Amino acid sequence: MATQAITPGRLEELRRNGGAVDVVDVRTPVEFREAHAAPARNVPLHSLEPHAVMRDRNGTGDEPLYVICQSGSRAAKACQAFLDAGYTNAVSVEGGTQAWEEAGLPVVYGKKAISLERQVRIVAGFIVLVGAVLAMTVHPYFAGIPAFIGAGLMFAGITDTCGMGMMLARMPWNQARCDVRSCENQ
Repeated sequence: MATQAITPGRLEELRRNGGAVDVVDVRTPVEFREAHAAPARNVPLHSLEPHAVMRDRNGTGDEPLYVICQSGSRAAKACQAFLDAGYTNAVSVEGGTQAWEEAGLPVVYGKKAISLERQVRIVAGFIVLVGAVLAMTVHPYFAGIPAFIGAGLMFAGITDTCGMGMMLARMPWNQARCDVRSCENQ
């Protein structure tokens, strides 16, 4: 079964008309803290447990669960996790928080942070540079370091899964203490 989708405008229309709207943002807590759709609560994809989320929905278990991320990719993965767990009422918000914001819908802004994608580029570039310098000055075998990073980046591009990004998401500077609606640095 394919995942369902809804536009941000249609979701906001449902919310304004008093419909049961439960929105889960599956980005990292730091991304959520930086900016999120006003009705969203944070449940990071890396710690998503579909059964626990559905159990804790406060009586809205039969209603759709709307899943949002930055642009739609992680929301689609989360919706698939819900489908795999037997829940057919998970709906991806098309275009994610980016589309929500572009539509002029209510957004909660908080503390800015360096995006996870940018952190991956910084770390990958640094490791490639160090590996190349070591290969030229110490021993040619160090050329394996940039080759490994290059292979990892190709794998990330092909599979849309980034191991380095997942590791960086767990670093202390990317953690925030969150309750249902807000986050702060730990």
